[in-house]
Amino acid sequence: MTQTAPFTTLDQQLCFEVYAASHAFTKFYKPLLDPLGLTYPQYLVMLLLWERDDRAVGDLGQALSLESSTLTPLLKRMEASGQITRQRDPEDERRVRIRLTDAGRALQDQAATIPACLGEAAAMPASEVTELREEVRRLRLRLEAALAG
Repeated sequence: MTQTAPFTTLDQQLCFEVYAASHAFTKFYKPLLDPLGLTYPQYLVMLLLWERDDRAVGDLGQALSLESSTLTPLLKRMEASGQITRQRDPEDERRVRIRLTDAGRALQDQAATIPACLGEAAAMPASEVTELREEVRRLRLRLEAALAG
């Protein structure tokens, strides 16, 4: 039997587990977000706007690690569904500001139970969810630092 070098098979790859977990998150959130009329990326935008309304597209893109070319069509769909408004910044016409509509604000109450559903489905207490999130955040920051050189 041939011995495989460490970390050369798919099931040994951390990157694959993170990738597969990302897909599992998206699938998990879909039935929770469908009644709100949101996709998972739109939900992430809403989380940022519920935290602080009236943000520039560039700020949203930076927070979500999304390019403007990816974010703009998503925001246009959200505007068409009445969740947000997009307006040029009067102080800098190059910037587009995103604001919640009343309908977008109302979704926050409907979405309030979603985070607890994850902990329940994963059978993890809030402290473990927090610990895991922080560990994944540290990993992401280290990778970003390594890329920055």
